[in-house]
Amino acid sequence: MATDRANAPSPRKRATARGEKTRAAILHTAAQLASVEGLENLSIGRLATELGRSKSGLFAHFGSLTELQLAIIEQARAIFSAEVLERLSPESRGLAALEQLCDAWLGYIEREVFAGGCFFMAISTEFDSRPGPVREKLALFMGYWLGNLERRIREAQELGELPADIEPAQLAFEIHALGMGANWALQLFDDPKALQRARLAIRERLAQLAGGPIDL
Repeated sequence: MATDRANAPSPRKRATARGEKTRAAILHTAAQLASVEGLENLSIGRLATELGRSKSGLFAHFGSLTELQLAIIEQARAIFSAEVLERLSPESRGLAALEQLCDAWLGYIEREVFAGGCFFMAISTEFDSRPGPVREKLALFMGYWLGNLERRIREAQELGELPADIEPAQLAFEIHALGMGANWALQLFDDPKALQRARLAIRERLAQLAGGPIDL
């Protein structure tokens, strides 16, 4: 009994754990709303109404709208990482890893993990011409995502799977643009074939460069 009491978490730790769980639940709902309505339209009042909570209660977790926006982006980043980046096989390298990465990314869009499609595509168009901490955080993550594509392309070049004269940034740009177009068509036209078209276009581009058929 004494040992159990000694190992039990303190009231402060329990309160902290509850606070973190509540914050995560708030951010999950906020990210879903923001993907549909926009990050700028998601005020603390709007979020409080959606959650059935008081504005003052939300202010206890987020002191300002900017802090809320940055926290939402961080939550979306964690979801994206789990749904896309962490789905790669640890042993995969080069072209195989690039194929898996593209497939996981398009699958994340197709499954509509966020109600409004890809969170980062939706929010990037909202803030791409608006300087400030939100735009900076978005640009940092999108740069990280493009960097992942470029790294896999360079690995494929080092393994002799892709020609050495390909510019990784250019190919990464092309792949990303195809995904953006598919997300746009899926959201605007509710086009169920949009992701198929993107997969086909990426597969054909990689096959052309590699000199053989590639299945994504």
